[in-house]
Amino acid sequence: MRVGEARVVAAGWVREAMRRDPSIGGAFFSGSTVGLPDGAVLPASSDVDVLLVRDAPAAKVGKFRHRGVLLEVSALTWAELGSPQEVLGSWVFAPMFRTDTVIADPSGRLAVIRERVAAGYADPVWVRRRCAGVRRRVEDGLARLDGRAPLHDQVLGWVFPTSLLAVLPAVAGLRDPTVRRRYVRAREVLGVYGFADRYEELLASLDGGGVGPGRVREHVAGLAVTFDEAARVRRTPVAFGADLSAAGRPVVVDGSAELVAAGAHREAMFWIVVTYARCHAVLAVDAPERERVLRPAFEAAVADLGVVSAADRRRRAAAVLGSLPRWQAVADAVAERAVAG
Repeated sequence: MRVGEARVVAAGWVREAMRRDPSIGGAFFSGSTVGLPDGAVLPASSDVDVLLVRDAPAAKVGKFRHRGVLLEVSALTWAELGSPQEVLGSWVFAPMFRTDTVIADPSGRLAVIRERVAAGYADPVWVRRRCAGVRRRVEDGLARLDGRAPLHDQVLGWVFPTSLLAVLPAVAGLRDPTVRRRYVRAREVLGVYGFADRYEELLASLDGGGVGPGRVREHVAGLAVTFDEAARVRRTPVAFGADLSAAGRPVVVDGSAELVAAGAHREAMFWIVVTYARCHAVLAVDAPERERVLRPAFEAAVADLGVVSAADRRRRAAAVLGSLPRWQAVADAVAERAVAG
């Protein structure tokens, strides 16, 4: 299926949802399909992300198939989205409005945001502000590491802020940051703007030097077993529950395998370990006996990143924090070249 066809299906679902629920005030596309041309092929491991905007908080709808398209529908409030100026300064939201991603906008509020972001997206002042937001998230996240928490929480607390180092050059380069493919995106941007030689350092901040593709394929196979078990037993609501479902399996498991097959096995370890940790967060609550049985495979993946202990994670976090001034210099240079066109 082409991206354009998938967007039409998603827009149809939004229209139906808004007819049923008048509290939905607008909707727009987000995620990895933003910026893709209508004629591009939608990978089987990709979903189409839709954000619904409301006045009051509402639960995430989640992942589901609609007329042959895997949709992931989330909700946020107008207050969470913010003013046009706030969106323009947000590394999370601004990329969603630099192109025409609006699906429904009865009040016209999304159009105002879209106009402001499109006009100022490449302004150096706002590029620097978005980069500063990424850096703060790295610093704040790594400063909060808790060595007393369960392993899955410790790993998530370390790996997400660490991985934002890969988001920094993407934001500086005016590219859409992604989740699963964030290291691949960073490699592309660094290569385009003359910093390809810095990528190994960036990737090593995640995996400490990495392991071979065969070993990563073993981790994908182990993850598939753990994922299926977590999806089977999950009862307690969690923020990432939509990913741990039969509908989410192509994105999570198959998407990891695709990265390995494409030669990005080291890059795939980010998403593999994130998903392992999320699965164990579910299993620890809903099936603690199974969590103990399956934990060695998770621990093996963590060990291959070189962060077996809390001390290892603190040491690696300190190294990332120490590298931030160097990466800030790279981001500044990337931004200058990207803005110049």
